[in-house]
Amino acid sequence: MDQKLNERYKDVLDVYDQNFDSLEFFYKTVRSFFEARSLKGVVHSIRHRLKDVDHLVEKVERKNQEDEEKPELEQLGPINGKNLFDRITDMAGVRVLHLHQEQFEIIHKEIMKKVDDGDFCLFEDPKAYTWDPDSNKFFNSLGIKTQQKDSFYTSIHYVLKPNERSPITCEVQVRTLLEEVWGEIDHTMNYPSPVEDEQCKENLRVLARLVGAGSHLADSIMRRYGKP
Repeated sequence: MDQKLNERYKDVLDVYDQNFDSLEFFYKTVRSFFEARSLKGVVHSIRHRLKDVDHLVEKVERKNQEDEEKPELEQLGPINGKNLFDRITDMAGVRVLHLHQEQFEIIHKEIMKKVDDGDFCLFEDPKAYTWDPDSNKFFNSLGIKTQQKDSFYTSIHYVLKPNERSPITCEVQVRTLLEEVWGEIDHTMNYPSPVEDEQCKENLRVLARLVGAGSHLADSIMRRYGKP
């Protein structure tokens, strides 16, 4: 534990502590939704976590340093207790894994049904990170905006709230098992500090292409043999 950082961000830690019970409750609610019977046979497995105090403070410090180099973020000012939940939306995180891409449509529709019913609220529009043209068309057909990262990171992100008034958010990431393998390798190499070696970066992009091909092949196999 870095005592100096904790003292610097005392207001952040106070706000986090004041809202922790609500954060934990909503996080468990979101997690339970993906374990529900309506998604049985579609969701393969779930990973989840609540960001602990040390990781939260480290992230706030890192983002504040990064934002100093981004003129477009200057008007937002540094992250503090007042804007914590607006600027850090992944203090609670649920990662939903499924076998092949076509299952995602079912998951997406179930999430949006919960939003339409008022059980969840969207903090922002869902976003699909993809580099693959076919996947781009697929997500666009569902009304999801797409974005490409240089690293070829692939995942769909939702940021959910319990209601409009609440500051609490939970980030949901949805991806295939193959994409999860790539994500774990990329995370190992690039978090918290990105790898500088250009060959390593290119190897990760090559691996992303292989994973993409594998995901399309998995869809083809499932369609051919009539599996959901």
